Amino acid sequence: MEFGVLGPLQVRVDGETTAPSAPKLRNVLAMLIVHAGQVVPVPSLVRDLWDDDPPVSGPTTLQTYILNLRKMFCAVTGLSTVEVARDILVTRTGGYLLTAEAGVLDVHRYQRLVASGREALTRGDEAAGVRDLNEALLLWRGPALVDVPAGRVLESRRRQLEESRLSAFECLVDVELRLGMYREVLSELAALTVENPLHEGLHGQYMWALHLSGRRAQALQIFHRLRGALVAGLGLEPGPQVQRLHQAVLNADTDFEPRFAVSRFPAAAPATAFSGGRPY
Repeated sequence: MEFGVLGPLQVRVDGETTAPSAPKLRNVLAMLIVHAGQVVPVPSLVRDLWDDDPPVSGPTTLQTYILNLRKMFCAVTGLSTVEVARDILVTRTGGYLLTAEAGVLDVHRYQRLVASGREALTRGDEAAGVRDLNEALLLWRGPALVDVPAGRVLESRRRQLEESRLSAFECLVDVELRLGMYREVLSELAALTVENPLHEGLHGQYMWALHLSGRRAQALQIFHRLRGALVAGLGLEPGPQVQRLHQAVLNADTDFEPRFAVSRFPAAAPATAFSGGRPY
């Protein structure tokens, strides 16, 4: 089996894609997938399903959801209920565990590629770093868990993944700009700056890529768009890095060497650790 959370929730077996349709069942499955190999406590699952107001029947209803998920795994794998309960979705003291051996997780592959890309850049192998980070970002099929109703635990994990994605992209673009690939990054930066109107790093990269492409006027427009959003939304001026970049564009300076992300290589968003039945 292959499990996907970097986009819509997905379970793939022999090329066929499936996933439960009931929202709360999708929530439970997503919680188990993003914490694969780790026991997810019953209180954490109940809290994510019903926040701070669970029904009295919450734990019993959760057991029904687990049973339904086991039936789904039986249907797609051909295994018996006993085999699924033993090898895939396991009951443990205080909670449930989706075994790490149950299938391939896109998020695990993403984490490995980001880590290897980071290591390659640290040792100066930019070609390998670009290759691995590109491959990691290509695993994304849309916003993480975009079609899953998320409680506090799952939403926290989703935001971790999205932040890791942005950091990985910034790091990749930083290297690509140094390698002269400024035209190749324009379309993605155009979209991401619209989606993240207060993100100074992405806007700085977009400005610099436009400037190096001979589009100074557009680069200056991006600066003023960012500044307007920051002032209106937070009462803040752009930071020193973006201000220096703005001056470089005004002065038609292409020798300026901005460094947007090299000092903070992207983390791979480790799974939330559970302790004593509480996620935090």
